[in-house]
Amino acid sequence: MEKLKQRIRTEGKVLSADILKVNSFLNHQIDVELLDSMGAEFARRFSNEKITRVLTIESSGIAIAYPVARELKVPLVFAKKTKSKNLDGAVYSAVVHSFTRGTDYDVEVSKDFIKPGDRVLIIDDFLANGAALEGLSSIISAAGAVCVGAGIAIEKGSQPGGKLLREKGMRIESLAIVDSMSPEEGVTFRN
Repeated sequence: MEKLKQRIRTEGKVLSADILKVNSFLNHQIDVELLDSMGAEFARRFSNEKITRVLTIESSGIAIAYPVARELKVPLVFAKKTKSKNLDGAVYSAVVHSFTRGTDYDVEVSKDFIKPGDRVLIIDDFLANGAALEGLSSIISAAGAVCVGAGIAIEKGSQPGGKLLREKGMRIESLAIVDSMSPEEGVTFRN
């Protein structure tokens, strides 16, 4: 998606070969018009999948997943990273390693919100090593639902997650795939 790539080029900050900061428009301060365009694009790409739910992880994924769910006219469900007193124990859970934070999270989704037979689209902001997608996919499987694929805003193509998950058969649609990045050279994209 050229609009997203252009924002990454002009406003993204490459901190290292592995860290791209996009907090001025995507995951701290949010450009809602850009996210609406992204939501419409993900909905277009997955329009033939008969999706019944959109699933993401709090917190950065929520803003991106919301316009997708709105376009598809389905509920948005997000996995919680922290224990919550309003989840009564009837949950699906998975351990997910956060590349950015360097820590593991137990993520949970109430069994009330993903049911057998649901067709679930995962949406997330970044794909690096694939841990979030694997964790969410395992939750979908545990529910007896079907993961129709994943929509990713920015995929780090130099990291193994996208390749590994595609080899396992997961459909992944990334709006921008970064081939390489460095503070000196900036970002190059895969076509």
